[in-house]
Amino acid sequence: MASPYRINLPVYEGPLDLLLDLIRKQEMDIHNIPIAKVTEQYLDYLHGIEKLDIDVSADFIYMAATLIHIKSKMLLPADPLAGPEDQQDPRDELVHRLLEHEKFKNAAQLLYQKQQIEDHVWSRPDRELYTGDAIEGEMVVSLVDLVKTFQEILERRKEVTKFSLHHDTVTIAQMMDRLRQRLLAGEDAVSLVDFFETCETRNAMIVALLAVLEMVRMQAVILVQSELFSDIRVRKHKMFDAVFAGPEAMSKIEEQYL
Repeated sequence: MASPYRINLPVYEGPLDLLLDLIRKQEMDIHNIPIAKVTEQYLDYLHGIEKLDIDVSADFIYMAATLIHIKSKMLLPADPLAGPEDQQDPRDELVHRLLEHEKFKNAAQLLYQKQQIEDHVWSRPDRELYTGDAIEGEMVVSLVDLVKTFQEILERRKEVTKFSLHHDTVTIAQMMDRLRQRLLAGEDAVSLVDFFETCETRNAMIVALLAVLEMVRMQAVILVQSELFSDIRVRKHKMFDAVFAGPEAMSKIEEQYL
C-alpha cells in the first residue's frame, strides 16, 4: 500500500516571520523588496496551508491584503503633480516593520542563548561574580526579572502615541558608554526603568537592553533589587574600573561592535 502524500510546511509565529524568511533565504535587499515576487510566494504559502485544512490566522490574511495593496500602488504611475515629500515608496512602512521585528527576534534569540548557557553550562558558577558587590539587604536580579521589566516598559511605550522626527541610530557601544557615564557621574545606582525610558525609540530600547546584558557579561555592572518585585537598579560591579581602565577601553569596545 502506497504511503500517503505529505506536504511539510515550515511553521511561523506570525506573518512578519514568514516575510523575513522569504527575504533572507533568497538574499533579497530588504530595503528594495521585489514586492510582486514576495507577494506571490507569500500567497503560495497560505494556499499550501489551506490544502492541509489548517486555519489561517487573521494576521496572515491581513498581511496578504497589505502586500496586494502595496503591489497595486506600485503598479500605478506616479502623480506628476505630487511633490517629493508625497512620493513615498509604498514599501517603506513594511520595511520599517520588518527591520524592527528582526531586531526583536535577534534580541530574543540572544536572551534565549544566554539562558541556555546559564541552565546547561554554568551549573556551578562562582556566586561571588553575582553577589560580591550587592549591598546588605539587596538581591541580585535574575535574567527572568530583567526581561519581565523590559517587556513591561515596551508595553507602556506602545500605549503612548508619539509623533517624532527621524532619530539617529545608536550602537550598543554608545549605549554602554551612556550608562557608564551615568554611573561615573556619582549615582550610587541607576534605575533600569529610568535608563530604558530615556531611549527615544523602541529600537533604542532594544539596544539599551543588549548593552546592559553585555556589561553584565563583562562584569562591569550588577543588577539588584532592594526587595522582591521592586525597581531594578544597575550598580557598578567590583570589576567596573578594570573593565573600563585606560583611554583605549571604550575605543576597543566600539571596534568590537562595528
